[in-house]
Amino acid sequence: MSGSLWRLGRTQAILVLGALLNAVAFFAVLPFAPLYLADRTSLSASAIGLVVGGIAFTASVGGVLGGALVDRFGAVRLMTAGLAGYVVVYTSLTSVRGTFAIVLLLSLGVFRLLLEPGGKKLLSQVDDDGRLFRLRYMAFCMGGIVGPAVGGVLYTTNVVAFFLVPAAFYAGYLVLLVTCGRELSALDRDADRPSSSYALRDAARDRRLLAAVGAGLTIFFVFSQLESMLPLIVRDKYGDAAGSYFAALFIANAVLALALQPLIYRASRKVPRGPFVIAGCAAFALSFACFWAGQHGLVWYFAGIALWTLGEGVLLPMPDIAVHEIAEGDRKGVYFGIAELRYLGFFLGPLTGGLLLDSAAPLYFTAMALVIFACVPLLLGRFTAPSGAVPERGTTGAD
Repeated sequence: MSGSLWRLGRTQAILVLGALLNAVAFFAVLPFAPLYLADRTSLSASAIGLVVGGIAFTASVGGVLGGALVDRFGAVRLMTAGLAGYVVVYTSLTSVRGTFAIVLLLSLGVFRLLLEPGGKKLLSQVDDDGRLFRLRYMAFCMGGIVGPAVGGVLYTTNVVAFFLVPAAFYAGYLVLLVTCGRELSALDRDADRPSSSYALRDAARDRRLLAAVGAGLTIFFVFSQLESMLPLIVRDKYGDAAGSYFAALFIANAVLALALQPLIYRASRKVPRGPFVIAGCAAFALSFACFWAGQHGLVWYFAGIALWTLGEGVLLPMPDIAVHEIAEGDRKGVYFGIAELRYLGFFLGPLTGGLLLDSAAPLYFTAMALVIFACVPLLLGRFTAPSGAVPERGTTGAD
Protein backbone atom coordinates (compact mmCIF):
# COMPACT_ATOMS: atom_id res chain seq x y z
CA MET A 1 0.00 0.00 0.00
CA SER A 2 1.15 3.50 -0.75
CA GLY A 3 2.21 5.50 2.26
CA SER A 4 1.55 8.94 0.77
CA LEU A 5 -1.84 10.46 0.08
CA TRP A 6 -0.36 12.46 -2.80
CA ARG A 7 1.55 9.74 -4.61
CA LEU A 8 -0.36 9.25 -7.87
CA GLY A 9 0.26 7.37 -11.05
CA ARG A 10 -0.84 8.81 -14.40
CA THR A 11 -4.22 7.04 -14.50
CA GLN A 12 -4.95 7.87 -10.87
CA ALA A 13 -4.13 11.54 -11.47
CA ILE A 14 -6.42 11.62 -14.52
CA LEU A 15 -9.36 10.28 -12.53
CA VAL A 16 -8.82 12.65 -9.60
CA LEU A 17 -8.50 15.62 -11.99
CA GLY A 18 -11.73 14.53 -13.67
CA ALA A 19 -13.46 14.44 -10.29
CA LEU A 20 -12.27 18.00 -9.63
CA LEU A 21 -13.55 19.29 -12.99
CA ASN A 22 -16.88 17.59 -12.34
CA ALA A 23 -17.16 19.11 -8.85
CA VAL A 24 -16.38 22.67 -9.99
CA ALA A 25 -18.94 22.48 -12.81
CA PHE A 26 -21.57 20.99 -10.50
CA PHE A 27 -21.18 23.61 -7.76
CA ALA A 28 -20.98 26.49 -10.24
CA VAL A 29 -24.62 25.95 -11.24
CA LEU A 30 -26.69 23.83 -8.87
CA PRO A 31 -26.58 26.15 -5.81
CA PHE A 32 -28.00 28.91 -8.02
CA ALA A 33 -30.70 26.78 -9.67
CA PRO A 34 -33.46 27.99 -7.29
CA LEU A 35 -32.56 31.64 -8.00
CA TYR A 36 -32.47 31.01 -11.74
CA LEU A 37 -35.88 29.33 -11.70
CA ALA A 38 -37.33 32.13 -9.59
CA ASP A 39 -35.93 34.81 -11.92
CA ARG A 40 -36.71 33.14 -15.26
CA THR A 41 -39.96 31.24 -14.64
CA SER A 42 -43.33 31.74 -12.99
CA LEU A 43 -42.94 28.71 -10.73
CA SER A 44 -43.96 28.92 -7.09
CA ALA A 45 -41.47 28.34 -4.31
CA SER A 46 -42.84 24.85 -3.70
CA ALA A 47 -42.61 24.00 -7.39
CA ILE A 48 -39.03 25.25 -7.51
CA GLY A 49 -38.21 23.08 -4.51
CA LEU A 50 -39.78 20.13 -6.27
CA VAL A 51 -37.70 20.69 -9.42
CA VAL A 52 -34.40 21.15 -7.56
CA GLY A 53 -35.09 18.32 -5.12
CA GLY A 54 -36.25 16.11 -7.97
CA ILE A 55 -32.87 16.43 -9.68
CA ALA A 56 -31.10 15.03 -6.62
CA PHE A 57 -33.80 12.43 -5.98
CA THR A 58 -33.81 11.15 -9.57
CA ALA A 59 -30.02 11.06 -9.74
CA SER A 60 -29.90 9.11 -6.48
CA VAL A 61 -32.47 6.49 -7.41
CA GLY A 62 -31.37 6.48 -11.03
CA GLY A 63 -27.84 5.72 -9.91
CA VAL A 64 -28.95 2.11 -9.43
CA LEU A 65 -29.78 1.88 -13.13
CA GLY A 66 -26.67 3.88 -14.02
CA GLY A 67 -24.43 1.44 -12.16
CA ALA A 68 -25.93 -1.53 -13.97
CA LEU A 69 -25.47 0.20 -17.32
CA VAL A 70 -21.85 0.99 -16.47
CA ASP A 71 -21.10 -2.69 -15.84
CA ARG A 72 -22.98 -3.71 -18.96
CA PHE A 73 -21.65 -1.18 -21.48
CA GLY A 74 -18.49 0.17 -19.87
CA ALA A 75 -17.72 3.09 -17.58
CA VAL A 76 -15.82 5.18 -20.14
CA ARG A 77 -18.56 4.89 -22.75
CA LEU A 78 -21.34 5.86 -20.31
CA MET A 79 -19.32 8.69 -18.73
CA THR A 80 -18.58 10.09 -22.19
CA ALA A 81 -22.30 10.10 -22.97
CA GLY A 82 -23.10 11.76 -19.64
CA LEU A 83 -20.50 14.49 -20.07
CA ALA A 84 -21.60 15.18 -23.64
CA GLY A 85 -25.15 15.44 -22.34
CA TYR A 86 -24.12 18.00 -19.73
CA VAL A 87 -22.31 20.10 -22.35
CA VAL A 88 -25.41 20.12 -24.57
CA VAL A 89 -27.76 20.94 -21.67
CA TYR A 90 -25.72 23.84 -20.29
CA THR A 91 -25.05 25.25 -23.74
CA SER A 92 -28.77 25.09 -24.53
CA LEU A 93 -29.66 26.88 -21.31
CA THR A 94 -27.88 29.99 -22.58
CA SER A 95 -30.62 30.57 -25.15
CA VAL A 96 -33.84 28.78 -24.16
CA ARG A 97 -36.88 30.65 -22.92
CA GLY A 98 -40.05 29.40 -21.32
CA THR A 99 -40.73 27.52 -18.10
CA PHE A 100 -41.18 24.09 -19.66
CA ALA A 101 -37.94 24.21 -21.65
CA ILE A 102 -35.90 25.46 -18.69
CA VAL A 103 -37.31 22.85 -16.29
CA LEU A 104 -36.81 20.10 -18.87
CA LEU A 105 -33.17 21.02 -19.42
CA LEU A 106 -32.39 21.41 -15.71
CA SER A 107 -34.01 18.04 -15.07
CA LEU A 108 -31.55 16.50 -17.50
CA GLY A 109 -28.99 17.13 -14.78
CA VAL A 110 -29.64 13.51 -13.95
CA PHE A 111 -26.79 12.75 -16.35
CA ARG A 112 -25.00 12.53 -13.02
CA LEU A 113 -26.32 8.96 -12.76
CA LEU A 114 -24.00 8.03 -15.63
CA LEU A 115 -20.98 9.88 -14.24
CA GLU A 116 -20.87 8.93 -10.58
CA PRO A 117 -20.98 5.10 -10.70
CA GLY A 118 -18.60 5.05 -13.67
CA GLY A 119 -16.09 7.43 -12.13
CA LYS A 120 -16.09 5.57 -8.83
CA LYS A 121 -15.75 2.22 -10.57
CA LEU A 122 -12.64 3.39 -12.43
CA LEU A 123 -11.17 4.89 -9.24
CA SER A 124 -11.77 1.62 -7.44
CA GLN A 125 -9.95 -0.28 -10.19
CA VAL A 126 -6.72 1.67 -9.55
CA ASP A 127 -7.03 2.27 -5.80
CA ASP A 128 -5.12 0.27 -3.25
CA ASP A 129 -6.35 1.29 0.21
CA GLY A 130 -9.18 3.75 -0.34
CA ARG A 131 -6.96 6.83 -0.40
CA LEU A 132 -8.17 7.88 -3.86
CA PHE A 133 -11.66 8.22 -2.46
CA ARG A 134 -10.26 10.60 0.16
CA LEU A 135 -8.63 12.58 -2.65
CA ARG A 136 -11.97 12.54 -4.47
CA TYR A 137 -13.57 13.97 -1.33
CA MET A 138 -10.93 16.71 -1.30
CA ALA A 139 -11.71 17.44 -4.96
CA PHE A 140 -15.37 17.72 -3.95
CA CYS A 141 -14.43 20.23 -1.24
CA MET A 142 -12.33 22.24 -3.68
CA GLY A 143 -15.25 22.28 -6.08
CA GLY A 144 -17.41 23.53 -3.22
CA ILE A 145 -15.08 26.52 -2.87
CA VAL A 146 -14.28 27.36 -6.50
CA GLY A 147 -17.64 26.47 -8.08
CA PRO A 148 -19.91 28.80 -6.05
CA ALA A 149 -17.34 31.59 -6.28
CA VAL A 150 -17.29 31.34 -10.09
CA GLY A 151 -21.03 30.84 -10.35
CA GLY A 152 -21.82 33.72 -7.98
CA VAL A 153 -19.81 36.19 -10.01
CA LEU A 154 -21.13 35.03 -13.39
CA TYR A 155 -24.77 34.80 -12.32
CA THR A 156 -24.85 38.48 -11.42
CA THR A 157 -22.84 39.67 -14.42
CA ASN A 158 -23.40 37.42 -17.46
CA VAL A 159 -25.98 34.64 -17.45
CA VAL A 160 -24.68 33.25 -20.76
CA ALA A 161 -21.21 32.80 -19.27
CA PHE A 162 -22.88 31.42 -16.14
CA PHE A 163 -23.78 28.30 -18.16
CA LEU A 164 -20.95 28.30 -20.68
CA VAL A 165 -18.16 28.22 -18.09
CA PRO A 166 -19.38 25.03 -16.34
CA ALA A 167 -20.09 23.60 -19.79
CA ALA A 168 -16.41 24.23 -20.54
CA PHE A 169 -15.39 22.36 -17.37
CA TYR A 170 -17.53 19.40 -18.44
CA ALA A 171 -16.06 19.66 -21.94
CA GLY A 172 -12.57 19.60 -20.42
CA TYR A 173 -13.45 16.45 -18.51
CA LEU A 174 -14.85 14.98 -21.73
CA VAL A 175 -11.62 15.76 -23.61
CA LEU A 176 -9.65 14.17 -20.79
CA LEU A 177 -11.72 10.99 -21.11
CA VAL A 178 -11.42 10.84 -24.88
CA THR A 179 -7.70 11.60 -24.85
CA CYS A 180 -6.98 8.94 -22.25
CA GLY A 181 -9.76 6.62 -23.36
CA ARG A 182 -7.51 3.71 -24.25
CA GLU A 183 -5.89 3.35 -20.83
CA LEU A 184 -9.17 4.03 -19.00
CA SER A 185 -11.06 1.54 -21.16
CA ALA A 186 -8.41 -1.02 -20.23
CA LEU A 187 -9.66 -0.74 -16.64
CA ASP A 188 -13.12 -1.69 -17.88
CA ARG A 189 -11.70 -4.73 -19.65
CA ASP A 190 -9.75 -5.67 -16.55
CA ALA A 191 -12.99 -5.63 -14.62
CA ASP A 192 -14.39 -8.61 -16.59
CA ARG A 193 -17.82 -7.53 -17.71
CA PRO A 194 -20.66 -9.49 -16.17
CA SER A 195 -22.95 -11.60 -18.29
CA SER A 196 -26.24 -10.10 -19.39
CA SER A 197 -28.02 -12.41 -16.96
CA TYR A 198 -26.46 -10.61 -14.01
CA ALA A 199 -29.31 -8.94 -12.11
CA LEU A 200 -29.45 -6.00 -9.73
CA ARG A 201 -31.22 -8.15 -7.20
CA ASP A 202 -28.09 -10.27 -6.81
CA ALA A 203 -26.13 -7.24 -5.62
CA ALA A 204 -29.07 -6.08 -3.49
CA ARG A 205 -28.81 -9.34 -1.53
CA ASP A 206 -25.28 -8.57 -0.40
CA ARG A 207 -25.69 -7.61 3.25
CA ARG A 208 -22.31 -5.89 3.28
CA LEU A 209 -23.47 -3.59 0.51
CA LEU A 210 -26.76 -2.88 2.27
CA ALA A 211 -24.84 -2.05 5.45
CA ALA A 212 -22.59 0.34 3.52
CA VAL A 213 -25.63 2.02 1.94
CA GLY A 214 -27.29 2.29 5.35
CA ALA A 215 -24.16 3.84 6.83
CA GLY A 216 -23.95 6.33 3.97
CA LEU A 217 -27.62 7.21 4.34
CA THR A 218 -27.13 7.86 8.05
CA ILE A 219 -24.04 10.02 7.49
CA PHE A 220 -25.69 12.08 4.74
CA PHE A 221 -28.87 12.41 6.82
CA VAL A 222 -26.82 14.19 9.49
CA PHE A 223 -24.46 15.95 7.09
CA SER A 224 -27.41 17.56 5.27
CA GLN A 225 -28.09 19.64 8.38
CA LEU A 226 -25.15 21.90 7.54
CA GLU A 227 -26.81 23.56 4.55
CA SER A 228 -30.44 23.12 5.61
CA MET A 229 -30.90 23.69 9.34
CA LEU A 230 -27.71 25.43 10.49
CA PRO A 231 -28.55 28.64 8.56
CA LEU A 232 -31.91 28.74 10.36
CA ILE A 233 -30.23 28.16 13.72
CA VAL A 234 -27.79 31.01 13.09
CA ARG A 235 -30.61 33.26 11.88
CA ASP A 236 -32.54 32.77 15.11
CA LYS A 237 -29.61 34.28 16.98
CA TYR A 238 -28.25 36.90 14.56
CA GLY A 239 -31.19 37.85 12.33
CA ASP A 240 -30.21 39.74 9.18
CA ALA A 241 -26.50 39.23 9.86
CA ALA A 242 -26.94 35.46 9.69
CA GLY A 243 -26.16 35.31 5.96
CA SER A 244 -22.65 36.69 6.29
CA TYR A 245 -21.93 34.64 9.40
CA PHE A 246 -23.09 31.43 7.76
CA ALA A 247 -21.01 32.19 4.66
CA ALA A 248 -17.95 32.51 6.92
CA LEU A 249 -18.82 29.19 8.59
CA PHE A 250 -19.29 27.49 5.24
CA ILE A 251 -15.96 28.75 3.92
CA ALA A 252 -14.23 27.70 7.15
CA ASN A 253 -15.72 24.23 6.71
CA ALA A 254 -14.42 23.89 3.14
CA VAL A 255 -10.93 25.19 3.94
CA LEU A 256 -10.58 23.04 7.06
CA ALA A 257 -11.79 19.99 5.13
CA LEU A 258 -8.90 20.36 2.71
CA ALA A 259 -6.36 21.09 5.46
CA LEU A 260 -7.39 18.22 7.73
CA GLN A 261 -7.77 15.41 5.19
CA PRO A 262 -4.03 14.56 4.93
CA LEU A 263 -3.87 14.31 8.73
CA ILE A 264 -7.05 12.23 8.81
CA TYR A 265 -5.61 9.90 6.17
CA ARG A 266 -2.48 9.37 8.26
CA ALA A 267 -4.64 8.61 11.28
CA SER A 268 -6.66 6.09 9.25
CA ARG A 269 -3.42 4.22 8.57
CA LYS A 270 -2.50 3.94 12.25
CA VAL A 271 -5.75 3.82 14.22
CA PRO A 272 -7.95 0.68 14.13
CA ARG A 273 -11.15 1.32 12.21
CA GLY A 274 -13.44 0.93 15.22
CA PRO A 275 -11.99 3.81 17.28
CA PHE A 276 -11.48 5.80 14.06
CA VAL A 277 -15.18 5.66 13.12
CA ILE A 278 -16.33 6.32 16.69
CA ALA A 279 -14.05 9.37 16.88
CA GLY A 280 -15.65 10.75 13.71
CA CYS A 281 -19.12 10.24 15.17
CA ALA A 282 -18.09 11.86 18.46
CA ALA A 283 -16.81 14.92 16.58
CA PHE A 284 -20.19 15.28 14.86
CA ALA A 285 -22.03 14.85 18.16
CA LEU A 286 -19.88 17.46 19.92
CA SER A 287 -20.43 19.87 17.03
CA PHE A 288 -24.17 19.78 17.69
CA ALA A 289 -23.49 20.56 21.33
CA CYS A 290 -21.48 23.59 20.21
CA PHE A 291 -24.21 24.72 17.82
CA TRP A 292 -26.67 24.46 20.69
CA ALA A 293 -24.36 26.65 22.79
CA GLY A 294 -24.11 29.14 19.91
CA GLN A 295 -26.71 31.32 21.61
CA HIS A 296 -23.94 32.31 24.02
CA GLY A 297 -21.56 33.60 21.36
CA LEU A 298 -20.37 33.26 17.78
CA VAL A 299 -17.20 31.48 18.88
CA TRP A 300 -19.29 28.40 19.67
CA TYR A 301 -20.44 28.17 16.05
CA PHE A 302 -16.85 28.23 14.81
CA ALA A 303 -15.86 25.62 17.41
CA GLY A 304 -18.77 23.55 16.18
CA ILE A 305 -17.78 23.90 12.54
CA ALA A 306 -14.22 22.77 13.36
CA LEU A 307 -15.53 19.63 15.07
CA TRP A 308 -18.07 19.13 12.28
CA THR A 309 -15.32 19.24 9.65
CA LEU A 310 -13.28 16.69 11.57
CA GLY A 311 -16.24 14.30 11.70
CA GLU A 312 -17.03 14.98 8.06
CA GLY A 313 -13.45 14.30 6.97
CA VAL A 314 -13.41 10.98 8.79
CA LEU A 315 -16.84 9.68 7.81
CA LEU A 316 -17.90 11.09 4.43
CA PRO A 317 -15.41 9.12 2.29
CA MET A 318 -16.03 5.87 4.18
CA PRO A 319 -19.17 4.63 2.40
CA ASP A 320 -17.35 4.79 -0.93
CA ILE A 321 -14.31 3.12 0.62
CA ALA A 322 -16.68 0.46 1.95
CA VAL A 323 -18.09 -0.28 -1.49
CA HIS A 324 -14.59 -0.21 -2.98
CA GLU A 325 -13.47 -2.92 -0.57
CA ILE A 326 -16.39 -5.29 -1.03
CA ALA A 327 -17.12 -4.96 -4.76
CA GLU A 328 -15.36 -7.27 -7.17
CA GLY A 329 -14.33 -6.08 -10.62
CA ASP A 330 -17.39 -7.33 -12.49
CA ARG A 331 -19.78 -5.73 -10.00
CA LYS A 332 -18.24 -2.40 -9.16
CA GLY A 333 -20.61 -0.38 -11.35
CA VAL A 334 -23.71 -2.05 -9.91
CA TYR A 335 -22.41 -1.72 -6.36
CA PHE A 336 -21.49 1.95 -6.69
CA GLY A 337 -24.82 2.56 -8.44
CA ILE A 338 -26.81 1.04 -5.59
CA ALA A 339 -24.66 3.01 -3.16
CA GLU A 340 -26.03 6.23 -4.72
CA LEU A 341 -29.23 5.55 -2.77
CA ARG A 342 -27.51 6.99 0.28
CA TYR A 343 -28.02 10.46 -1.22
CA LEU A 344 -31.65 10.12 -0.17
CA GLY A 345 -30.25 11.30 3.16
CA PHE A 346 -30.12 14.79 1.62
CA PHE A 347 -33.90 14.55 1.18
CA LEU A 348 -34.80 12.90 4.49
CA GLY A 349 -32.34 14.91 6.61
CA PRO A 350 -33.73 18.42 6.01
CA LEU A 351 -37.31 17.12 6.21
CA THR A 352 -36.78 15.44 9.59
CA GLY A 353 -34.49 18.18 10.88
CA GLY A 354 -37.10 20.83 10.14
CA LEU A 355 -39.82 18.91 11.96
CA LEU A 356 -37.60 18.37 15.01
CA LEU A 357 -36.37 21.95 15.08
CA ASP A 358 -39.95 23.23 14.88
CA SER A 359 -40.95 20.93 17.73
CA ALA A 360 -38.17 21.67 20.21
CA ALA A 361 -34.59 22.78 19.68
CA PRO A 362 -33.16 20.58 22.47
CA LEU A 363 -34.84 17.55 20.88
CA TYR A 364 -33.30 18.40 17.50
CA PHE A 365 -29.73 18.79 18.78
CA THR A 366 -29.93 15.67 20.96
CA ALA A 367 -31.44 13.51 18.22
CA MET A 368 -28.87 14.53 15.59
CA ALA A 369 -25.98 14.00 18.00
CA LEU A 370 -27.20 10.46 18.65
CA VAL A 371 -28.33 9.44 15.15
CA ILE A 372 -24.84 9.69 13.71
CA PHE A 373 -23.70 6.79 15.89
CA ALA A 374 -26.09 4.50 13.99
CA CYS A 375 -23.46 4.32 11.24
CA VAL A 376 -20.94 2.65 13.57
CA PRO A 377 -22.31 -0.93 13.54
CA LEU A 378 -23.16 -0.61 9.86
CA LEU A 379 -19.62 0.39 8.89
CA LEU A 380 -17.79 -1.95 11.22
CA GLY A 381 -20.09 -4.91 10.74
CA ARG A 382 -19.55 -5.01 6.98
CA PHE A 383 -15.76 -4.76 6.87
CA THR A 384 -14.99 -8.39 6.33
CA ALA A 385 -13.19 -7.86 3.05
CA PRO A 386 -13.68 -10.38 0.25
CA SER A 387 -10.67 -11.90 -1.45
CA GLY A 388 -8.79 -9.31 -3.44
CA ALA A 389 -9.91 -6.36 -1.34
CA VAL A 390 -7.28 -4.49 0.61
CA PRO A 391 -8.46 -3.04 3.93
CA GLU A 392 -6.84 0.00 5.45
CA ARG A 393 -4.04 -0.53 7.93
CA GLY A 394 -5.34 -1.23 11.39
CA THR A 395 -8.52 -2.85 10.01
CA THR A 396 -9.75 -6.20 11.05
CA GLY A 397 -13.12 -7.71 10.47
CA ALA A 398 -13.70 -7.60 14.20
CA ASP A 399 -12.96 -3.92 14.68
